[in-house]
Amino acid sequence: MATINVLTREEVNPTNQAIFDNLNKALGFVPNLFATYAHSETALENYLNLSNAKTSLKAKEKEAVNLAVSEVNNCTYCLSAHTAIGKMNGFTDEQILELRAGKASFDTKLDALAKLAKNITENRGRADKEVIDNFFNAGYNKGNLVDTIVLVGDKTISNYLNNATDIPIDFPIAQPLEAATV
Repeated sequence: MATINVLTREEVNPTNQAIFDNLNKALGFVPNLFATYAHSETALENYLNLSNAKTSLKAKEKEAVNLAVSEVNNCTYCLSAHTAIGKMNGFTDEQILELRAGKASFDTKLDALAKLAKNITENRGRADKEVIDNFFNAGYNKGNLVDTIVLVGDKTISNYLNNATDIPIDFPIAQPLEAATV
């Protein structure tokens, strides 16, 4: 793993400067992960377009997928960010830990989604038939399946970027799942 520098606004091209300005307005800061995307003249814009694209999944469902995928991919940066976002979306600490483990005993539909996201990620897209059947039986449709796979890909991109570059975490750090559940 190679640590690469987190770029400042002054170090990026004009397109990325405008994105940094928008992120500052919306979030109050530019997350280090997004600043790292800006090493490319196009990756930050492309990634944000993918990440913010329309989806059939609701905000809580997206966070369930983000947490399960980031746990499988062992991405502390994304686990930390999505733990904070999960709390903003109304999940408790205990629910976030369950979602990271790829389950949700507190919600049957989210349970099927988290299990699918974990299974897809662990098996590199080759989800087990019974996991997909459970997903459909929980009330999801084929469009939701496609949107879930796109979201798994979206989150995997960020997980890989962090895992390859060791980006400094600028959120409260999520503890390893084993340490958090002891």
